[in-house]
Order: sequence, then C-alpha cells, then structure tokens
Amino acid sequence: MKLTPINIKTQEFSKSLRGYDTEEVKAYLEKLASEVENLLNENDELKNEIDGLKEKVDEFKKIEKNLRETLVKAQETSSRTLESRKKQTSMMIKEAELKAQQIIEKAKKSADEIRDAVVKLREERNLIIAKLKAIVSSQASLLEGKVSPAGEEAPPQKKQEDKKQFDIDVDGIVDKLL
Repeated sequence: MKLTPINIKTQEFSKSLRGYDTEEVKAYLEKLASEVENLLNENDELKNEIDGLKEKVDEFKKIEKNLRETLVKAQETSSRTLESRKKQTSMMIKEAELKAQQIIEKAKKSADEIRDAVVKLREERNLIIAKLKAIVSSQASLLEGKVSPAGEEAPPQKKQEDKKQFDIDVDGIVDKLL
C-alpha cells in the first residue's frame, strides 16, 4: 500500500487497554519511515539528475552559442571573400580593358605608319616614273637628232619619215621597266 497524506491523516489504530496498540503503531511508523526514506532518496536522485541535466543544458547552450558565433563569422568571412573576389574581378576587367585599349592604339599607330609609308612609296614611284619618262624622252630626242647627218638639215618631209621610224613609246618603256 502506497502512503499518501490522506491515508496518514485518516489512519486509525485499534484501541487497547492503555490506548493504541503499540505494535501496530510501530509497524505503521516503520512503514511510514521506509516510504519517506524511499521518497527522500528518490527526491535526491531526481535532484542529482536535474543538476546533471542542467549542466548538460548549459553545455549545449555554450555549444549553441559557439556554433552561432562560428556561423556569423563564417558568413562575414564569406561576404568579405565574395566582396574581395568581386573587386579583384573588377580590377582584372579594368586591366584587360586598358591593355586592349593600348593594343588598339598601338595597332592604329602602326596602321597609320604603314599608310604613310605606302603614300611615300607611291610618291617616290611616281617621281621615279617621271624621271624615267624624262630620261627616255631626252634619249629619244637625242636619237632623233643623231639620225640626221651632222650639220645638215634633212628635208622637212624626210624628218617626219625619220620621226615615224623612231616614234618611241615612252609610256610603254616605263611600264616595262616597272
């Protein structure tokens, strides 16, 4: 039988000549003391268990706090790393654009130099052609002048025949030389 406060209050003892039966009261008190001792032991065990659980809860709270701090630090670190990567990428793009611009400027300058050289070479070619034409023309004139005997003038008709004979294509000669 489990003792409860009501059972203890309502417990009745049989009466004997001098009052309650002492054996019965002693047995009841023995039972009561045993039950109270069990309750006190159980209470101590539960208190110890509660203390152990409180310690575990405190440990878990510390672990949770550390995990939260670590998570916050990891998020901050990843944010800083991401920002740093973005800045590096931006700088690399700017450097690439600058190098590309320098290459383009260099190519334009080179193209201008080549264009100027081509124009200069054409001018030199035209000058050489003009000089060659002048030389061929003067040589042709000299040849025509030698055909007539020295000091004699050929009749006008004969001179034209000679010219026909020595009609020199100056442009044709220059084209062949080029």
